[in-house]
Amino acid sequence: MSKIVLATGNQGKVNELSSLLATHQIEIVPQSNFNVPDVDETGTTFVENAIIKARHAAKITGLPAIADDSGLEVDALNGSPGVYSARYASDIVGEHVTDEDNTNKLLEALKDIPDEQRSARFHCVLVYMKHENDPTPIICHGVWQGSISRAKQGEQGFGYDPVFWQADLQLSSAQLPRDIKNRLSHRGQALAQLVNKLSAQQAYSAG
Repeated sequence: MSKIVLATGNQGKVNELSSLLATHQIEIVPQSNFNVPDVDETGTTFVENAIIKARHAAKITGLPAIADDSGLEVDALNGSPGVYSARYASDIVGEHVTDEDNTNKLLEALKDIPDEQRSARFHCVLVYMKHENDPTPIICHGVWQGSISRAKQGEQGFGYDPVFWQADLQLSSAQLPRDIKNRLSHRGQALAQLVNKLSAQQAYSAG
């Protein structure tokens, strides 16, 4: 079984990827198993940040690496919080930002925006690099369309899920059953693409 390091300490992401890739004889190992320190995300796009993280993990571990960078794009805010989604409220609360801090800032920023102008989407970019100098990394991009509600609803998920509204289901992302969320979400879409591309790569190598 081949081994790939996942450039995150998030156990939820590790479990999600592990279950998807298990049938392809691929073992996912978190970078924390190798004491890989976090790297500064200095990119201005999701793609740049994902590549930075994947290259960093591959360099230190000597293994192929997968990294993701994801965030929320709100049209009424000219695309913010974007790549700064995880630290959106840092200008208010400082370095130790919580999901609640970020969500509260977002709701405040949109308080005067009418319902029909609250469109938003989640992005997830997944990058797979065979080694730190891989000139042709696999890049997968998932997009999940929705809008921003006026109040938090639901207890599931994390981040902006309680205010990410799915009009066709009349539920927030934080109210969706896990299997439905995994099928619809930006990360679920990107993971499905990655599984397909890795499978194709394996088949090509075997052939």
